[in-house]
Amino acid sequence: MQIELEREEDGRWISEIAALPGVVVYAATRNEVLAKVQTLALRVLAERLEHGEVVPEIVHLFSIAA
Repeated sequence: MQIELEREEDGRWISEIAALPGVVVYAATRNEVLAKVQTLALRVLAERLEHGEVVPEIVHLFSIAA
C-alpha cells in the first residue's frame, strides 16, 4: 500500500492511504504522521478481519501449516 504524505501550509503533516478509505491522519512531524497512518491502517485491516471480510493486502503474510 502506498502512503501519501504532504506538508500543510501551517507546518502540519497529513498522510493517507488511498487504498483504505478513511485512513487519513495529521501530525506535527513527518515521523509521527508515518507512525500514526501505519497504526491506523493496521487497525482498519484488523477490524475487517474480525468482521469476516477478505483482506487481500495481508493474504501473503500468513500461511496455514498442513
